[in-house]
Amino acid sequence: MSPTTPTVFVVDDDISVRESLELLLGCEGWNAETFASAREFLSRPRVHGPSCLVLDVSLPDLNGLDLQKRIAGDRADMPIIFITGHGDVPMTVRAMKAGAVEFLTKPFGDHVLLSAVRHAIKTSDAALSHEAEMGALRQCYTTLSRREREVLRLVVAGLLNKQVGGELGISEITVKAHRGRVMRKMKANSLADLVTMTARLR
Repeated sequence: MSPTTPTVFVVDDDISVRESLELLLGCEGWNAETFASAREFLSRPRVHGPSCLVLDVSLPDLNGLDLQKRIAGDRADMPIIFITGHGDVPMTVRAMKAGAVEFLTKPFGDHVLLSAVRHAIKTSDAALSHEAEMGALRQCYTTLSRREREVLRLVVAGLLNKQVGGELGISEITVKAHRGRVMRKMKANSLADLVTMTARLR
């Protein structure tokens, strides 16, 4: 498998379910990894690439809903598809409210699961892209000097160069120089870009 091949994790204590899903997912070209328990899955280091988790609700140690809660903050780019032999409405609502992308009741058709996994992988891809963009944006911001950050804050608040100069006690020419450096370092093409970037950083 190439490093960019999406990984589908399956956590289910039924070996026949694990084996059939591993085969099904592998035939679609995905990298399938199976686990018999939540704790076994938790010991697996996080993957860097698109992924999703097919998770049984009833597990011997930590149940699926508790595992979902445990990994919510740390693996937000890994959507969860729940599978269960005996789902009920409150359980489904709880899972979906906590961010699950799908809740399937066994037995389900192969096409139903594959469609859910395709959707989850797209969601994961989008989350990873957003994470990478935000990382690059934060990196650009760290290159600004204290003065450049002050100029940026006032410029995106709508102040003109002259007003920024008055506020900071520097000349308009100096403001223009700082502003030019801010644009270059932030890789912004316009003031509108800068405003959008600042809003995203907040």
